Parts: sequence; structure tokens; C-alpha cells
Amino acid sequence: MSIEFIGFSATQEVTETLLPQGPVVNKSFLAAVANAHEYAGFDRVLVAHSSASVDGFQVASYIASQTEKLGILLAHRPGFVAPTLAARQLATLDHFSDGRIGVHIISGGDDTEQQRDGDYLDHNQRYQRSDEFLDVVKKTWTSEGPFDHEGTNYRLKGQNAGVRPLRNQHLPIYFGGSSDAAIEVAGKHADVYALWGESLAQVADTIARVRAAAARYGRADKIRFSLSLRPVLAATEEAAWAKADAILAAATERVKHNVHFSKRPQEPENIGAKRLLETAAQGNVVDERLWTGIATLTKAAGNSTGLVGTPEQVRDALLKYWELGVTTFLIRGFDPIQDALQYGRELIPLVRAAVADREAQASRLAA
Repeated sequence: MSIEFIGFSATQEVTETLLPQGPVVNKSFLAAVANAHEYAGFDRVLVAHSSASVDGFQVASYIASQTEKLGILLAHRPGFVAPTLAARQLATLDHFSDGRIGVHIISGGDDTEQQRDGDYLDHNQRYQRSDEFLDVVKKTWTSEGPFDHEGTNYRLKGQNAGVRPLRNQHLPIYFGGSSDAAIEVAGKHADVYALWGESLAQVADTIARVRAAAARYGRADKIRFSLSLRPVLAATEEAAWAKADAILAAATERVKHNVHFSKRPQEPENIGAKRLLETAAQGNVVDERLWTGIATLTKAAGNSTGLVGTPEQVRDALLKYWELGVTTFLIRGFDPIQDALQYGRELIPLVRAAVADREAQASRLAA
């Protein structure tokens, strides 16, 4: 796959600009979000995870039941479910979804957030646990008979799973984390390494670091890269920046009343958020149209930088990241359904066409 687009799912209507609406688990809203993304031409939707979130496995199962082709990227945090059980849960879900499941491993970069679920390992210990967790998960998927494991975090004897992933005994493994410890684990295990929406220079640096880590495991040519952004589109550049200003004004008023952000530490602990704040410190706009307003406001709470402009201008900005090696874009807006539909109408087809054209041109030159 030369280019992949991932959207964002939710069981409740809430963003930085919208206070929570309706019940925490709203099946109708979740189905509408999933179907909007399928209609818009997204490849997958992310089912996110936090210590306060609803159960992602059940959310993923419901999305699969409401769609026909849409892939699902299920975020999973090691440490709370045994890796052998998680492997079987993921494989089972993969069968029920006809092979549409990928897993995004998030080890956790915030001690306070981790401790809400009773996890008191430190940062590096969490990544060591993720490494061992993935070793066991992969062995559970691929072993030809019973196997034992004895490690720092997990000990088991005679595991022989009765269910394996539908295709090739493997699910796509996405992995996040910007620290040296995270990048080492990603180099060993990740099919796709996920970055926040950093500047071009930062992304180039991170890709080089991850590829160097992957090379130590003979995987430099096997790992792909994902970038998370919040595109803001309008018919003219002036209108797009006016739209971004309106989004920031609304978010400034609502974030202070939104429990999703009010519980966040004032200064983030994780390296990825710190890197985003380094980007934001360069100004409200970096690299011509990378918008940092929401990242500054929320202390880089997750996917919080955007690209602002006309669809053609944002396409060109995405292509600059593609030229660096990014082949997956996780994009979401501030109106969950309408923005997904707009991306499907105005942005995704432009990017796919441009990438196809460049790949065809490269093939002609290589012939």
C-alpha cells in the first residue's frame, strides 16, 4: 500500500471545540462516525485508549459490525491483559471483522495517567514490558506447537493458541513513542511507527532514528511511518486561516470546561508531547502551514497540530512528508463527521492521485 489514511472513532461527540454531547457510549453516533469514514474512503479508523476510556475491544467489534470494508486500528496498552490472552482476543476480533484489525501499541508516557489503572512501572520499564509483551504476542500467533516463556514481566508454560490472525498469522503492529527506549522497541517490532504532527525537520530526524534502530534487527526496509495531523480546509487560504482562528477561539473557551483536558498535567511528561511543544515554540505557523495553536493551548494533548490551507495546499504539505518516507496519515478534524466527509471529498482523492502519479513517474524512470 503506497498511501494509507486513518481516521478517528469515538463513542461520544466531543472535541476541543465541542463539550461532551450525549451518553458516553452512544451507539448511533459511533455507527455514524464509522460509516462516514468508510464512505469518505479512509482505510482505517483509530480506536483510542486512555485510563478513562471505554473498552476498545468492544468498540472495535461494534465498528466491524456496522461497516463492510473499513479497517480498525485498536490501541492497546500492555500491562493489564496477559499477552497470550491479548493475542487471542486480537486474533478472534480479526476473524469476526474478516481481517480488518490492526493493533496500535501504546506503552504510556505519563506516570500519573498510568497510575490511575494501578501501573507503577517507570518509563523505561514500561517500554521493556512492551518489548516482552510483543515477543509473547507474536509467538502466540506463530508457534507451531506449545511454547514456554520466562521473562521479566511474564511467565507461562505450554501456551498453544487455538485461534491465530486470519492472514499470515500476523496483524499489522503500529507503535508510538518518541523516547530512545520507545524507538528501540519500535525498531524491533513495529510494522508502522507513528509520529505526532511535527515539523519536517523533526520528522526527518525521527525517521532516521527509527530506521537506524530497525536496521539493528535487519528490518530497515520493512518499517513504515505514520503522521498524525488535524487538517483545516477551505476554498481559499485566507478562509482556511480564518477557520483555524475560529477553531482556536472556540477551543480556548471550551477546553477549560472539558474534563478530558482539565485532568491533564500542566506540563506533559512524554517525549512526544514535549517535541510538539518544541515545534509550537517556533511560532503559530511552522513550515509554511503547520499550525500549532491547538498544541499550545492543550499542552500538546495528543494529535494537536494541523495543516491549514486549501485542499491543494494541504495536499502539497502532505506530499512533503510523503517524500520523507511517511506513507500513513492519521487525520481528524474538530467536527468528527463533517470533517471526515470533507476530507473524503476534497483531500484524500487529491493525495492518492498525486502519490499514484509520482509512483508511476518513478516506475517509468526506473524502466
